[in-house]
Amino acid sequence: MTILMFIAGLALLVVGADILVRGASKVAMSFGITPLVVGLTIVAFGTSAPEVAVSVGAVLQNQTDIAIGNVVGSNIFNVLFILGVSALITPLIVNIQVIRQEVPVMVGTSFLLLAICMDGRLGFIDGVILFSLLIFYTTFLILQSRKESSAANAEYAEEFSSHSSWDDRKPVQLALIVGGLALLVIGSDWLVSSSIIFARQLGVSDLVIGLTIVAAGTSMPEVATSVIAAIKGERDIAVGNVVGSCIFNILGCLGLSAMVSGSTGLGISDTVIHFDLWIMVAVAIACLPVFAAGQQISRFNGGVFLFYYVVYTGYLILMAQNQPVDSLNFVMLGFVLPLTIVTVIVMLLRHNHGIQAAGRNF
Repeated sequence: MTILMFIAGLALLVVGADILVRGASKVAMSFGITPLVVGLTIVAFGTSAPEVAVSVGAVLQNQTDIAIGNVVGSNIFNVLFILGVSALITPLIVNIQVIRQEVPVMVGTSFLLLAICMDGRLGFIDGVILFSLLIFYTTFLILQSRKESSAANAEYAEEFSSHSSWDDRKPVQLALIVGGLALLVIGSDWLVSSSIIFARQLGVSDLVIGLTIVAAGTSMPEVATSVIAAIKGERDIAVGNVVGSCIFNILGCLGLSAMVSGSTGLGISDTVIHFDLWIMVAVAIACLPVFAAGQQISRFNGGVFLFYYVVYTGYLILMAQNQPVDSLNFVMLGFVLPLTIVTVIVMLLRHNHGIQAAGRNF
């Protein structure tokens, strides 16, 4: 029954997010909002709706480790697993705006979260700050989108506009929004409840469940959106969706969760502060040189991303089995991360050398 509840909750989250995005997108475009704005805001936020529902639901059930682990784990999963799999399907084009703007914003929000969590608590005021930054960032994107080229608008229109007409009427669109939200609420309750039972039966902490199973489960909409976009050739949308979702997870999911927690705030475990948050920040920083090298994510880079996600997940499993944490930390922080830095530097040097050689030949 627990397994069935988990699967059913996950299914409701995915379906609910899809229905919510469809209804909200139709309503937005019926008011004259361009598909580009819809893609940058409603669709990007809609794919993160399961994370919001689960994190807020976990806070209401006093399971703060799941709420925190869900967001941190989802961001790590989004970059390493989703971009890794998508790049293995086909090399992903990275829009110059993503490199110059969205990735630095993702890195900045990751550092901000790390800084405000250092005292071991994410309080109500912290939540207000995070959510206020989300409103500011969304407003900035909407104003900026008015300057986008017709080609960009056309690409987003092809990706996010629906060619069917059955949901053109306002009552149907509102019903989709309400129905999607209802499915998200029910699905999040079932997923959190079953995850807690899993953790107790397996002897695994709520944090590990949140960082792995729940994080991967709530990221299924991002998986579907990015993989399908990669297959269809809209490879920059695949990258933009992941980066936008990571930003929203921090500012929106944790912002709302901290606000819902009230005066008590969300307690942050030492493991998250001293390890998982640093991994999330390192993953965000790694995107800058990888994306900038040729403005694409190659299949090799995708394989490296996927390999590191397997290593990270393996670490969590070993930690859950009470293996010596100090030695594992030494392997991760003393070997894996430095090796990654060296690999990235070599990639950049080769890329710059290739550009210089091409210039001399020209």
